[in-house]
Amino acid sequence: MAKSTLHCLFILLLLHPVCRCSAQGDLDRSCITHTYSSQLGVRELTGHNDGKDVEKYLHTCGLGKGYAWCAAFVKWCYIQCGINTTGITAWAATCINRNHIIYSQGRFTSEPLPGDNITFWDYYNKRVAHTGLYHRRVNETFYESVEGNTNGAGSAEGDGVYLKKRSFKATYIISRWTN
Repeated sequence: MAKSTLHCLFILLLLHPVCRCSAQGDLDRSCITHTYSSQLGVRELTGHNDGKDVEKYLHTCGLGKGYAWCAAFVKWCYIQCGINTTGITAWAATCINRNHIIYSQGRFTSEPLPGDNITFWDYYNKRVAHTGLYHRRVNETFYESVEGNTNGAGSAEGDGVYLKKRSFKATYIISRWTN
């Protein structure tokens, strides 16, 4: 059995994504799904934006421990798969690919796919406050995501990498960085 076929079967069994490893876009999608899934369960060392894995995410943005790291997690996942991250910094708003918006203001331009970027708006501070990666649609209202620097309650200042259930209505923008 070919290595890419085994990789697809592993991903399919692990997270049930649509996996067709025949075109470059599918390879990117398979890689990003595998990458973010492999980070589930990462936790901060002391609860202060630190620890070996958290610091490797922050390093992709030129930062050390102590900084919010949700955007750094997204950037790190994309870099592992050779996805161009030019423009992504440690600020969550920079994770939006304005050239390829999938969802905004309750409207879809196409169906979100695993690895698409998700962002959440903070109405109090009037800015994007958190980001993560879309995993799969649950139903018309909800989807699952994988996010860094969150927690079981869904905070934008959390302690690890979690699989979350999110509402499309509460999501600001979903955008795509892959083919």
